[in-house]
Amino acid sequence: MSQEPLIRASDIGQYLFCHRAWWLARIQQVPSSNLAEMAAGSAAHTRHGRQMKSAQRLQQIGVGLMIVAALLGLLLLWMLIRGSVA
Repeated sequence: MSQEPLIRASDIGQYLFCHRAWWLARIQQVPSSNLAEMAAGSAAHTRHGRQMKSAQRLQQIGVGLMIVAALLGLLLLWMLIRGSVA
Protein backbone atom coordinates (compact mmCIF):
# COMPACT_ATOMS: atom_id res chain seq x y z
CA MET A 1 0.00 0.00 0.00
CA SER A 2 1.07 3.54 -0.72
CA GLN A 3 2.08 5.84 2.12
CA GLU A 4 0.42 8.79 0.37
CA PRO A 5 -1.90 10.74 2.67
CA LEU A 6 -5.59 10.07 2.19
CA ILE A 7 -7.53 13.05 0.84
CA ARG A 8 -11.19 13.03 1.83
CA ALA A 9 -14.06 14.94 0.24
CA SER A 10 -14.32 17.02 3.43
CA ASP A 11 -10.65 18.02 2.98
CA ILE A 12 -11.41 19.25 -0.53
CA GLY A 13 -14.44 21.16 0.74
CA GLN A 14 -12.42 22.73 3.53
CA TYR A 15 -9.63 23.64 1.12
CA LEU A 16 -12.07 25.25 -1.31
CA PHE A 17 -13.73 27.16 1.52
CA CYS A 18 -10.45 28.38 3.07
CA HIS A 19 -7.13 27.00 1.92
CA ARG A 20 -5.37 28.66 4.85
CA ALA A 21 -7.56 26.87 7.40
CA TRP A 22 -6.95 23.59 5.57
CA TRP A 23 -3.20 24.18 5.59
CA LEU A 24 -3.19 25.04 9.30
CA ALA A 25 -5.23 21.98 10.26
CA ARG A 26 -3.83 19.40 7.84
CA ILE A 27 -0.19 20.43 7.39
CA GLN A 28 0.67 22.44 10.50
CA GLN A 29 -1.70 20.39 12.70
CA VAL A 30 -2.91 23.46 14.59
CA PRO A 31 -6.03 22.55 16.58
CA SER A 32 -9.24 24.39 15.73
CA SER A 33 -10.19 27.29 17.99
CA ASN A 34 -13.93 26.97 17.39
CA LEU A 35 -14.59 23.61 19.03
CA ALA A 36 -17.88 24.75 20.59
CA GLU A 37 -19.25 25.79 17.19
CA MET A 38 -18.10 22.53 15.64
CA ALA A 39 -19.78 20.53 18.42
CA ALA A 40 -22.99 22.53 17.94
CA GLY A 41 -22.83 21.85 14.20
CA SER A 42 -22.37 18.12 14.78
CA ALA A 43 -25.33 18.11 17.17
CA ALA A 44 -27.44 19.99 14.61
CA HIS A 45 -26.52 17.44 11.93
CA THR A 46 -27.45 14.59 14.27
CA ARG A 47 -30.84 16.20 15.05
CA HIS A 48 -31.47 16.79 11.35
CA GLY A 49 -30.65 13.16 10.57
CA ARG A 50 -33.13 11.95 13.19
CA GLN A 51 -35.81 14.29 11.82
CA MET A 52 -35.20 13.00 8.29
CA LYS A 53 -35.54 9.37 9.41
CA SER A 54 -38.76 10.24 11.21
CA ALA A 55 -40.10 12.01 8.12
CA GLN A 56 -39.24 9.02 5.95
CA ARG A 57 -41.02 6.68 8.37
CA LEU A 58 -44.11 8.89 8.36
CA GLN A 59 -44.03 9.01 4.56
CA GLN A 60 -43.88 5.21 4.38
CA ILE A 61 -46.81 4.94 6.80
CA GLY A 62 -48.77 7.43 4.67
CA VAL A 63 -48.12 5.46 1.49
CA GLY A 64 -49.19 2.27 3.26
CA LEU A 65 -52.41 3.90 4.45
CA MET A 66 -53.12 5.15 0.92
CA ILE A 67 -52.69 1.62 -0.46
CA VAL A 68 -55.05 0.22 2.20
CA ALA A 69 -57.61 2.94 1.40
CA ALA A 70 -57.36 2.21 -2.33
CA LEU A 71 -57.83 -1.51 -1.73
CA LEU A 72 -60.84 -0.87 0.49
CA GLY A 73 -62.27 1.44 -2.18
CA LEU A 74 -61.81 -1.23 -4.84
CA LEU A 75 -63.44 -3.79 -2.56
CA LEU A 76 -66.43 -1.49 -1.99
CA LEU A 77 -66.70 -0.80 -5.73
CA TRP A 78 -66.57 -4.52 -6.48
CA MET A 79 -69.28 -5.16 -3.88
CA LEU A 80 -71.46 -2.40 -5.37
CA ILE A 81 -71.07 -3.83 -8.86
CA ARG A 82 -71.98 -7.32 -7.68
CA GLY A 83 -75.00 -5.93 -5.83
CA SER A 84 -73.82 -7.12 -2.43
CA VAL A 85 -74.21 -3.68 -0.86
CA ALA A 86 -77.71 -2.28 -0.50
